[in-house]
Amino acid sequence: MSSILIKNTAVVNEGKIIAADVCIEDGKFKTIVASGTFSGSADRVIDGTNLHLLPGLIDDQVHFREPGLTSKGDLFTESRAAVAGGITSYMEMPNTNPPATTRELLEAKYQRASEVSLANYSFFMGTTNTNLQELLSIDPKEVCGVKIFMGSSTGDMLVDDPIALENIFAQVKTLIAVHCEVDPMIKANAEKYRQEYGEDVPLKYHHLIRSEEACYASSSFAVNLATKHNSRLHILHISTAKELSLFRNDIPLKEKRITSEACVHHLWFTNADYETRGSKIKWNPAIKTLNDRTAIRAAVNENLIDVIATDHAPHTIEEKSQSYFKCPSGGPLVQHALVALLEMYHQGVFSLEKIVEKTSHNVADMFQIANRGYIKEGFAADCVLVNLRDPWQVKKENLLYKCGWSPFEDQTFQSKVIKTFVNGHVVYEDGKIIDQSRGERLTFNR
Repeated sequence: MSSILIKNTAVVNEGKIIAADVCIEDGKFKTIVASGTFSGSADRVIDGTNLHLLPGLIDDQVHFREPGLTSKGDLFTESRAAVAGGITSYMEMPNTNPPATTRELLEAKYQRASEVSLANYSFFMGTTNTNLQELLSIDPKEVCGVKIFMGSSTGDMLVDDPIALENIFAQVKTLIAVHCEVDPMIKANAEKYRQEYGEDVPLKYHHLIRSEEACYASSSFAVNLATKHNSRLHILHISTAKELSLFRNDIPLKEKRITSEACVHHLWFTNADYETRGSKIKWNPAIKTLNDRTAIRAAVNENLIDVIATDHAPHTIEEKSQSYFKCPSGGPLVQHALVALLEMYHQGVFSLEKIVEKTSHNVADMFQIANRGYIKEGFAADCVLVNLRDPWQVKKENLLYKCGWSPFEDQTFQSKVIKTFVNGHVVYEDGKIIDQSRGERLTFNR
């Protein structure tokens, strides 16, 4: 493997921004020294003047739709979009077809990723009401965690048996990631609006159907179970201000047994955007009010929320064009997550250091990922070079998602991803995918 020197760049890492020369060799960060002081040689030299170098993002929640749902996306197409957006590692969810609820099905996904994924990868094992023994058979050093749908979403993976949930929380020792919404409450809300509007309920009521109460009731139930059994619980895609009372910021991340995640769409949109964006911003849990968005942003800064992810979940535009009850929830985000967060930096919402902390450092620490998530000598050279002052507009012709649409279409972003490196390989450069290498399976120090 050739060596690469990124000279005279601003490195955002571990709460600081420093001017540095960064040498990559054999897939790792070899040398990191003050700007202008690197004395060795490299096969390729990249001038990082006026650019910022960030650790590659680690997205702990994506749905890349393979196997079985590949009309929407697949491991090849969506990993291409991910690296174009500066995401160098991802953790993919189990609600595919068939769902990844056995070791055999899980390993088939790993095998496929090794063949086609441009980014590094791990896959959650899915839970059912009856697969506890499969969950207990996974190697925590090789699998990121298990996923419970405590509220139904895309796919039929709802776990609602109280005994099954009790046993999972009591016996599973690896990280348990949960989607929290109470199904009966949502169904009752849906029926109320169906009675008034029929099948074509206006999208503006989505956040009232998938309500704050349904989210909080489920999240608090999960927290109570985890507290009872001292489980390692991670609650995904927090969407309400009310849920924030369930989390702590008075202890270091490494001591937390219960952690939480915010997603880019809940940090960017509000329920007012349903009027213009419609089904393109229909997610579960729903995008809610300005008050909720404001509280979630503050919780990221105050460390009540530990990581930021995408919940990238593409559907075809034909599916998204259906009436309310037929239209699936979810949308594509990996290509634009970083630039959206950098836009929030320009708006004064987050610092660069906080963005890196929540998208790289904390994800690596929380999941105990081996040798990734930081720009450190000896760590895997996963990083992204960005220009904070290079405006561009999202258009259909520059989308890489297989589904061919984005909730950010026509949005102008001030920042641009210039180059993305995965394990020392340049995989995206100046608007083009470099399809000459494959990502690696993530491993965990557990």
